[in-house]
Amino acid sequence: MDINTLHTKYQTTSHTPVDTVDAVYDRIRSDETNAWISVREKDAVREACARLQSPTEQPLYGVPFAIKDNIDSSVLPTTAGCPEYAYQPDDDATVVEMLRAAGGLLIGKTNMDQFATGLVGTRSPYGACRNVYNDDYISGGSSSGSAVAVARNHVAFALGTDTAGSGRVPAAFNGLVGLKPTRGRLSTAGVVPACKTLDCVSIFTHTCQDALLVASVAAGDDPADPYSRPFSELDAELGTTDLSSLTVGIPDAVGLEFFGDEAANALFSSAIELIESRADAVERVDFSVFEETAELLYGGPWVAERLAAIESFFETNPKACHPVVREIIARGETYSAVETFNAFYQLESLKAGCETLFGEQDLDLLVTPTTGTVYTVDEIREQPIERNSTLGYYTDYVNLLDLAAISVPAGQFPEGPGFGLTLLGPAGTDRLLATVGDELQAAMTVADPAAAD
Repeated sequence: MDINTLHTKYQTTSHTPVDTVDAVYDRIRSDETNAWISVREKDAVREACARLQSPTEQPLYGVPFAIKDNIDSSVLPTTAGCPEYAYQPDDDATVVEMLRAAGGLLIGKTNMDQFATGLVGTRSPYGACRNVYNDDYISGGSSSGSAVAVARNHVAFALGTDTAGSGRVPAAFNGLVGLKPTRGRLSTAGVVPACKTLDCVSIFTHTCQDALLVASVAAGDDPADPYSRPFSELDAELGTTDLSSLTVGIPDAVGLEFFGDEAANALFSSAIELIESRADAVERVDFSVFEETAELLYGGPWVAERLAAIESFFETNPKACHPVVREIIARGETYSAVETFNAFYQLESLKAGCETLFGEQDLDLLVTPTTGTVYTVDEIREQPIERNSTLGYYTDYVNLLDLAAISVPAGQFPEGPGFGLTLLGPAGTDRLLATVGDELQAAMTVADPAAAD
């Protein structure tokens, strides 16, 4: 299910938004995915169809969507993956309000790693979301339910959040596009924070063009969000952005890490061969600045920011937290103010190194695997923190370095789970990355898990 196909059906056939809603609810009822925490009554969504204007006035006219359950909606409670934390918002989050005003039909709220802490999709009292290709494997987190809901064609797009990779890892494992916009482009007002200075609202779709459309509708400077940034680049016309005009960076041999996974290595090598055949130039880059930055996210005082986000609840309801989430967030109590400032200084130095790297090698974008491997649900249970850290090798540094990123499907592991390719660039390069991602996605084929249904 994609936005363009839906709009074409509305304009050229007798198919209506109500027909779409009926089909969505039939699929949700019959499809055991564990993707959802709460779903609106179908009659309420049908009534919303009656208030739609027209496809020319509303770019998301009649398009069903979902939101991760740490994003507020006035029509459903917010749990952040923790029932004891639940509250009923008075208002929609800013991004949800904008999407509904543009004709989007909110279906419900999706499952997640509790308090957006994890890349695995198993840290939820509502049960683990499993991979749509092979349910022995993880779906990726923390926005697991949003990815699964899109991959199974329950909705055309879904919102997640992305602090450490939660908008990219689930996209990769489930054969989707996952856009992590420039930090501050989409408002986080009405979003339960993980790390407030780093959080992004992310977008799951089947195509890069759909991701750009949703981002353009939801983007905008928001006085309610002190971290909002007024960008216009998403709506700007760009020059030539096909690969033949671009210089692409990839990690050098020392920086590339697949954790012994030869299948992942082969999939990435195949993707790079494709890029080399199309790009103006491909440059190997020193990956050490990205590795060092990634280590700060969970090995530095940004863990204390996770504690700050839910401090009063954590102090009074520690047993309500998933054991692994509790262990991670509790580490935030160990950092001093001095350690925090020293980490800030280190990060600024690393940011300068990143800017120099892009500048000296004249890179237009960087390409990496989205993850260097994939795990089964049982493997994650055996080593929940260590293997989660492995999954963040190519994702944890992105928001700290103020980069934009998009993950696109780039093949499948032999056991089924999807493999993703991530395109990264400096803040403001969202459209460039999605345009190149669109070119690459068209050249690579990944099976649709819902195609046979």
